[in-house]
Amino acid sequence: MAPRAETGPDVSDPTGDLARAHLDRLIIDVPDYPEAGVVFKDITPLLADHVAFGSVVGALAQAGRDASGATVVDKVLGMEARGFILAAPVALELGAGFVPVRKAGKLPRATHSVSYSLEYGEATLEVHRDGISPGDRVLLVDDVLATGGTVAATRELVERCGGTCVGVAVLMELSFLPGRAAVDGLPLRALMTV
Repeated sequence: MAPRAETGPDVSDPTGDLARAHLDRLIIDVPDYPEAGVVFKDITPLLADHVAFGSVVGALAQAGRDASGATVVDKVLGMEARGFILAAPVALELGAGFVPVRKAGKLPRATHSVSYSLEYGEATLEVHRDGISPGDRVLLVDDVLATGGTVAATRELVERCGGTCVGVAVLMELSFLPGRAAVDGLPLRALMTV
């Protein structure tokens, strides 16, 4: 593998410590958004910083590698919408395919769909039926693990396609919500816990 330029992203961060430092520095709390009492975590400053974004992508990609650093996944799924931004470069980093998990009605061909509860109501997620092949090993990537509904629904979509979820990688885990319980035995890599 060719050495990385000194000014490029540092993805040699297997512990995620550098990525966590970038998250602490660049994520902005927005009170009362999208509704009163909620503190929204704005990741756009992180995405705008090339070095920080590269570090975070590298740290998330560690969830798709074994102890030797070898890639152990065939596909990386990103959940709409901020999960897309993170999962696509993670897939590239791992040399795996990227599959979007979309809200209902957004995919043009035959899909599997799952409805579930989330913090602010109900939602339905879909994936193309041929997006995951039987036997594919899949990493789920999203920005936040909150109640775990999105992860549980996405895992069900993977299983309906015949794939196997091997782990979950998120920027942040909200420890005051029951998301970890919904992960149900899957390895979880959360770069930050709030």
